[in-house]
Amino acid sequence: MLRLLILFIVASGLVGCSSLGVKPWERGNLAKSSMTFGSESMIDATDDHVYFSKEGTSGGRSFGAGGCGCN
Repeated sequence: MLRLLILFIVASGLVGCSSLGVKPWERGNLAKSSMTFGSESMIDATDDHVYFSKEGTSGGRSFGAGGCGCN
């Protein structure tokens, strides 16, 4: 009985993962320009201005330290 239960759990786990992935007809929706990072340049520029004004430094998106230089 225990072996049958384990077999059922393993089989249902494998079948549950079979539907993952993007279908060919769904790729058109994912290729839209609104789905990319940085597609809205005005919004990105405003966000950068607010972030840099709060941090007191520039180029802060890729750095882990703040504007105080205390790293």
